[in-house]
Amino acid sequence: MAEHSSMLRDGFLLLGFALAFVLVFRRLGLGATLGYLLAGAVVGPQVLGLVGDAEQKLGIAELGITLLLFLVGLELNPSRLWKMKRDILGLGLLQVTVCGLAIAGMILLTTEFSWEAALALGMPLALSSTAQVLPMLQSSGRLRTPFGERAFAILLFQDLSIIPMITIITAMSRNPADAGGPPGWLMVIYTLAAIAALIAAGRYLIRPLFRLIGNLGEREMFVVAALFTVMASAAVMELLGLSTALGAFVAGVMLADSPYRHELEADVEPFRSILLGLFFLAVGMMLNLHAIAERPLFVAGMAAGLIAIKAAIIFGIGRAFGMPWRGALALGLLLSQGGEFGFVLFAQAQNALLIAPDAASLFGAVVTLSMATTPFLMMATANFRREAEAAKGEREGPQPDGANAVVVGFGRFGQGVTQMLLASNIPVTMVDTDIEMIDVAAGFGAKVYFGDGTRIDLLRQAGAEEAEMIFFCMDGDQISPEFVEAVHEAFPRAAIYVRAYDRRALIRLRGTPVGAVVREVMESAVKMARIALADAGLSQDAIARAEDMFRANDRERLKLQIEAGDVRVARDHIITQPQASTQQG
Repeated sequence: MAEHSSMLRDGFLLLGFALAFVLVFRRLGLGATLGYLLAGAVVGPQVLGLVGDAEQKLGIAELGITLLLFLVGLELNPSRLWKMKRDILGLGLLQVTVCGLAIAGMILLTTEFSWEAALALGMPLALSSTAQVLPMLQSSGRLRTPFGERAFAILLFQDLSIIPMITIITAMSRNPADAGGPPGWLMVIYTLAAIAALIAAGRYLIRPLFRLIGNLGEREMFVVAALFTVMASAAVMELLGLSTALGAFVAGVMLADSPYRHELEADVEPFRSILLGLFFLAVGMMLNLHAIAERPLFVAGMAAGLIAIKAAIIFGIGRAFGMPWRGALALGLLLSQGGEFGFVLFAQAQNALLIAPDAASLFGAVVTLSMATTPFLMMATANFRREAEAAKGEREGPQPDGANAVVVGFGRFGQGVTQMLLASNIPVTMVDTDIEMIDVAAGFGAKVYFGDGTRIDLLRQAGAEEAEMIFFCMDGDQISPEFVEAVHEAFPRAAIYVRAYDRRALIRLRGTPVGAVVREVMESAVKMARIALADAGLSQDAIARAEDMFRANDRERLKLQIEAGDVRVARDHIITQPQASTQQG
């Protein structure tokens, strides 16, 4: 009973402090991560001492990282992941290797550690905080952009690199107990076998399970099955001594192209948010303030050196891979901190008798301090890092101006929509990527901002969070169901309207949260036919009957096509050419 009471008390205090600090830090624009870290430090044993046992809470909270990687896996189906292989194996490998060696060299030159200890500390410090970076990319809408995919490619390779890092630390171990551990090549075989087993389980066990639950219509069972999938994949990896987050990521990838992806995301997201917050609270509780107080210059200097080295190296690698210098700088600063897996590897190095417990505490403080600096670095360099607005000269990017509607695409279709809205006294923010169109519109007194309206971060910049309507009026077939879902998730209060290229686009967007989808030539074709029929001498009643017949056939045909998901069905609803009659002699 006492233990139960203690858990309730700890939960009450942790959530209360987290709520207060995160609200304040959000209000100040400093982000939730820093609020969680500081709340943990204040409520933990180093300051107020209200809550203890940070190690146990960290073990539970690491499930948040596992759930985060599962959700990211759901965003990346195998074909898309295969397209990222150059960034994963190129950018990721270079970043981990070069940063690890450079940081180890810094430690070796500035301290009295042996080269083995310097390497055991430098390698973990090359890893960045997946738990911090991915939510930042998600909240800004940049995870699915080329920039976000490159950042994720590096983070994914970092997660994969934990296995060889543990192998290297074990090989350098001075602890006789490690001599009987499995060799590195066996760990690689374990990893590949585990991934193959998860892929097979996803295809032959998990998908049929979700299909069965879907047929039963049991909503709560989806939650249970989703959590079971994550926990089971993580448990398999943990049993083999591998990365639990990697197992959850593989499970997510295997379900990325399933019809249950959005349901799984909705079910898992609340657990991910709570556990990830608890993770940062536990990290804040573990922050050794006494170690920092005893050697503040060492911790601050080491954290500054870590950030400078990683930012500079990642910037250089990004430039080598063809990134613009602003994007490369943003990538370097975003990944400049130490990561949560550093704590795991420091403990591994301590058990291998390569570093003393005091060193593990000091460098744990370095990691935490570097994580705390990331929001400040991103805020301080926001204007400096902003991408050039256009290659053909400076153009102003979108700004939130309190408009009720955002119109993306200011061509002929978008202009018509905008004029109707303005005629109804509805303020509009207009966005387009066509420089010539923007300049022409400016000549007529229309303010059109430059930007790619298919980016969530740019829509947010244009004020979509406050808008009641978002219109996608671009030419061609550019709007995918996944994008509509992402826009609705980011801006749930806004109704979404889409200009569709043809009925195939209508079929593809079935079931998505759109207010309306309008075929771009439908109404103009009907109007031209009405004018022609009137000129041919038909009465208005006859013209109305022809239009009603066409619309009824088209509506029924489209309904059947949407249900079947195939544009080739319902051909009998097409109005065909009448057969010529033959004269009988």
